[in-house]
Amino acid sequence: MAFSVTRFHDISCGHRVTGHEGSCSRLHGHNYRIHFTLRGVCDTLDLKGRVVDFSYIKGVLCRWLDEHWDHRFLIWEGDALASTLKWLDQSVVLLEFNPTAENMAQYLLHIGKILLQGTGIYLVSVRIEETAKCSATYEED
Repeated sequence: MAFSVTRFHDISCGHRVTGHEGSCSRLHGHNYRIHFTLRGVCDTLDLKGRVVDFSYIKGVLCRWLDEHWDHRFLIWEGDALASTLKWLDQSVVLLEFNPTAENMAQYLLHIGKILLQGTGIYLVSVRIEETAKCSATYEED
């Protein structure tokens, strides 16, 4: 058994899913809720009885979201509209992947591992809610 902690953070951003069969192929946006789940290096808690202080998660992972994705438009760099949108608005974020919830969750887990490197805490799961009814999770095996 192991302890884990989860904190969520809300952001608003737009995207378009290249090649989607329906309305997600259009420019649109979501109020995303992103859940970060972390574990410590082993099944021990700190002297205060925590895996990590929730404010630390906010200061590292939630802050990254605010600085890089919140109130931005996310688009795959291979999308036919990518260069035009970037020319129109420099705050558009060009991604190396099609911005599905699944791909975004996988990318955030990768970024989180880099940001937390050497801290003794590990991001083990990212869940992204596009809506209250639809979410995708990427987690380590």
